[in-house]
Amino acid sequence: MADASTRSLAALRQSLALAGLARELAPVEHVAFGAPSLDEPLGGGIARAALHEVYASGAADLPAATGFAAALALRAAGSRPLLWVRQDFLDAEAGRLHPPGLAELGLDPSQILLVRVRDGEGALRAGAEAARCAALGATLIEPWGAPRQFDLTASRRLALAAEASGVLTLLLRVAAQPEPSAASTRWQVRALPSRAREAQAPGDPAFGLRLLRHRGGLGEREWRVEWNRDERCFRDRIGDEGGNRDAAPLSRPLVSLSGERAPAPAGLRRAG
Repeated sequence: MADASTRSLAALRQSLALAGLARELAPVEHVAFGAPSLDEPLGGGIARAALHEVYASGAADLPAATGFAAALALRAAGSRPLLWVRQDFLDAEAGRLHPPGLAELGLDPSQILLVRVRDGEGALRAGAEAARCAALGATLIEPWGAPRQFDLTASRRLALAAEASGVLTLLLRVAAQPEPSAASTRWQVRALPSRAREAQAPGDPAFGLRLLRHRGGLGEREWRVEWNRDERCFRDRIGDEGGNRDAAPLSRPLVSLSGERAPAPAGLRRAG
């Protein structure tokens, strides 16, 4: 009996080892940013079947972090649905999602499945379920603060769900500090002033990005990029060293958020 159990355990270990080796050898599909300065050092972009974290540098940078995460999710989703899990408390602190603002970013509000949850635990539970759904193009999870339920084990569940389904999963951290997790990459985002176009028209949304963590071993570094709504891609921000001599920079919100407790916005499909 003992010999049979030992052989069974050895066979199980061998099977798990072979499965892990197969995952390591399988080609990794990437979601490219579209900006060469980002994509080249990242090996083509970020892994699609993985968990990634996005942090705001400060409270004033929350719209920038939201805009960056939404734009990246749009890049991953293509024409497929994007499921956005959002904690209710964010409505009071940062305002509801505003469809015209999302449209300005290039997102079709009807493409978004909005799931509103009461607390951080609900956000993580709904996010894990969404990450398992291969029919989605991307999952964006937005809890408030640092839910006690979110630990290394919880992040590992999200990462495994994304790996199994192939769905890019983004965790947008609001009012939280980086902590140990299973995320493939971790980004810190700050807002940059957009550069004016002709006739002083507002330019493209601009982001200051800092890569805080990369499981592939890439060290911490920074980029400055702009988001092109029409082409739905990021572009390198050229000429920041000497400033834009042609026109003064203009401030531009990246995602329009309302601080009022208005009814649920039209255009977003409620999924919960």
